[in-house]
Amino acid sequence: MFRPNFTRWLCLALLLPGLAHGAVWELTYPQPSDEENPLNQYPIQLLHLALAETGVKYRLLPSRRHLEQGQAIKSLAAAREISVLWSMTDASRESQLRPIRIPIYKGLIGLRLFLVGKDNVQQVATIDSLTGLRTLKMVQGKDWPDTKILQFNGFDVVSSAIYDKLFGMLNDGQAQLFPRSVVEIWLEQDTFGQQYPIEIEQSMGIYYPTAVYFFVNKKNTVLANLLQTGLEKALADGTFDELFERHYRGYLDNANLTKRSIFELENPVLPAGTPLNNKALWYPVNTIKLPAQ
Repeated sequence: MFRPNFTRWLCLALLLPGLAHGAVWELTYPQPSDEENPLNQYPIQLLHLALAETGVKYRLLPSRRHLEQGQAIKSLAAAREISVLWSMTDASRESQLRPIRIPIYKGLIGLRLFLVGKDNVQQVATIDSLTGLRTLKMVQGKDWPDTKILQFNGFDVVSSAIYDKLFGMLNDGQAQLFPRSVVEIWLEQDTFGQQYPIEIEQSMGIYYPTAVYFFVNKKNTVLANLLQTGLEKALADGTFDELFERHYRGYLDNANLTKRSIFELENPVLPAGTPLNNKALWYPVNTIKLPAQ
C-alpha cells in the first residue's frame, strides 16, 4: 500500500487557499508530434489527475511548437516555452531539472520488447541468448538514456534525434532491433506498421531498472510540490492505478511475459535517488524470470 507524505500535504494545504483564490495556473507541456496518439494521452491525463487531486485551478496546454526531447529539456532548464515535461530519468537530467520521483509507468519503461524489420525476422528467430542479441545492431533515439544503457551493456547502437526516423532506420536495415517498452510497442506497431512492415518479436525481452518522471524547472518548488502531492493522493486513493490499468493492462496481457526470456541489464545512469525500495511505486518486475548470465 502506498503511504503518502502527510507533511508535504500539510505544507501544500497551507498554500492552497492562496493558489485557489489567485489567477488560474497555466501549465505548458511539450507539444507531441501527434497529440491524438494514445501514447501521448496517458501522461497528459495523469497530469490532469494529479492537478485535480490538489484542488487548484489550472489550464494545461501544449507548447506552441513541437519539441523533440533534447529541445524540451533545454527549454525547461531555461524556463522557456514549457513548465513541465515527462522523460526517462538519468543523472544528467536530474542535474538540469527537478524530478518528481514517482515513476509514471511504474518502471515498465525499462521492460523492453523488440520491434523487428520484415527482412530480419528469420535472422532474429535464431537468437535465444544475451550473447546472441549482442551480435545484432539496435536503433535508439540520440538523446535517450537508453542509448547509453545499451552501449554500456555491450550493444552496437545507431541513433537519430528524429523519433519517426527510427522506424525507417529499422525498416531499411540500418539496425535489426528497436527495443521499445512494453507500454509503447503495441501502439507503435499499429501506428508505424502501416508505413513500415515491422513485427514484434515474441520470445525475448530485456529489462533495466529505470523510471519516467514528470520534471519541472529546478527553481519551481511550488509546482514540484503540487505535482508530488497530487500524484501521492492519486496513488493513495487508487485513481493512479485505475488510469494505468485502463491504458496498459491489455498490453501487459498481450506481452505473454511468462513465456519470454527476459535478460536483465545494468543501468549505469540510474540516479542514486531513484526510490527502488518503495515497492508500491513499481510494477512487480520480480515476477519476471531473468535467466542467469
